[in-house]
Amino acid sequence: MEIDEILFEAEGKMQKTEEVLVHDYSGVRTGKASPGLVENLMVDMYESKMRLCELAGISTPESRMIVIQPWDQGALHPIEKAIMKSELGLNPSIDQKLIRIVLPELSEERRIEFTKIVKKMTEDARISIRHIRRDALEHLKVTKKSGVPEDDIEKAEKEVQKLTDKYVANLDVHLGKKETDIMKV
Repeated sequence: MEIDEILFEAEGKMQKTEEVLVHDYSGVRTGKASPGLVENLMVDMYESKMRLCELAGISTPESRMIVIQPWDQGALHPIEKAIMKSELGLNPSIDQKLIRIVLPELSEERRIEFTKIVKKMTEDARISIRHIRRDALEHLKVTKKSGVPEDDIEKAEKEVQKLTDKYVANLDVHLGKKETDIMKV
């Protein structure tokens, strides 16, 4: 593999890790309703597990309410069951052909708990980025054995470390924003 390819691949993977973390953050509650909170819940439907967003339209007509409108009315009760089984602490109510979820105010204790969850998610993403760095450095060592000048390898290793530092810093910025959102009353 060429040095440029190794660097490009490492940066792409680090960027994807950052994107996944930001997407995962949408599933963690803040004081405001968000479709991301429930869209990835797994629902037992049609003899398999399906994501909620595949079974229904999800909207937030008010700042603390989520409305779920299943495309198939037979999905109402399985969706309700999936929401109740989740660890989100939500109480759905069926209203004719849709499900309403009114989000209660978050207590200080619950906010702190969500902050811990977000910190754990961020640490997992940091670990993932460090694994990507390790893999890139191993690829560079293999490239070194194929006769590439040592100076080029050293520059590439420094570039991998710069990428690692950049993406870890980005994760920290996202963490700070999410913590602020969670703790905002």
